[in-house]
Amino acid sequence: MGMGIPETDHFDGTHFFNPEPSPHSPTRRRAGLLRLIRARMRRDPASWASWPEHIENKPYPPPDPATPSITWIGHSSFLLCLEGMTVLTDPVFSERCSPVRFTGPKRVRAPGLSIAALPKIDLILLSHNHYDHMDIASLRLIRKRFPAAHIVTSLGNAAFLKRQRLPGAIELDWWDTTSFHTAHITATPARHFAARTLWDRNETLWAGFMLNHRGRKIYFTGDSGYTRFFSEIHHRLGAPDLALLPIGAYEPREMMATAHVNPAEAVRAFQDLHAKRAIGMHFGTFQLTAEAIDAPERDLAIARAEAGIPPEAFFTLDVGETTSL
Repeated sequence: MGMGIPETDHFDGTHFFNPEPSPHSPTRRRAGLLRLIRARMRRDPASWASWPEHIENKPYPPPDPATPSITWIGHSSFLLCLEGMTVLTDPVFSERCSPVRFTGPKRVRAPGLSIAALPKIDLILLSHNHYDHMDIASLRLIRKRFPAAHIVTSLGNAAFLKRQRLPGAIELDWWDTTSFHTAHITATPARHFAARTLWDRNETLWAGFMLNHRGRKIYFTGDSGYTRFFSEIHHRLGAPDLALLPIGAYEPREMMATAHVNPAEAVRAFQDLHAKRAIGMHFGTFQLTAEAIDAPERDLAIARAEAGIPPEAFFTLDVGETTSL
């Protein structure tokens, strides 16, 4: 690729890779992506059939930007209203998370906030380049409304974003830190992969982020399979006050385990991180894999009870719902 990035324990000079053993190794890039495509083609529509094609959102009041809060927009998209700044995580407002508009996973419920209803956005965190996390159409619309919105992403994505008329992104390697206003953002390791086509697998990095804003720590996982890095994140960066942890897109396990935690593993990650609270995400918006639409919340409740974690410590929000920080 000629990226000029030195080789590390997760970059071999050409491709990024997971330092933990994984079927998604660089030597099996295309085969791994084809397996994922096959898994998504095997999705069982009947598991979502009891739900209407489009679920009406409840009319929650919009968040007050002056009050520290978090609002779930849907999937992995959150609006964080902090003292003096606002943050969007992996904003996806499009009807489909797909390279084309006429096919691909279609959202079953509208975003909890429209782009027109957003307050002024200061910072956008982009964890990796998958279509359900990096939605170019949404990013262009957000930048059109808020030209000064600052983008922080993982290595290799800034050049692609610039070609998409989204210049100025700051990209970080794992454990790198950048500052913005009164916040410090550290890119954190994750066990995942990156691709937008069959031919560019792992040419860019994937990451989570620890946002430290005036001493309040908010950890956004992005996408990840279960990994030792959750414990290392706690060891290096401290316990998050709030962790945003994925709980969906986990079946069948033989295909999804290395890339996506299931709810039981999300509970283990919560414990490894020593997080004070956690909110589940990456579920109930697009049918990406085989589990039923309501399975992630049911499985989370079971895993939480087995671990002795109270519901108020690791919970989910309804689409459009806001909770105080």
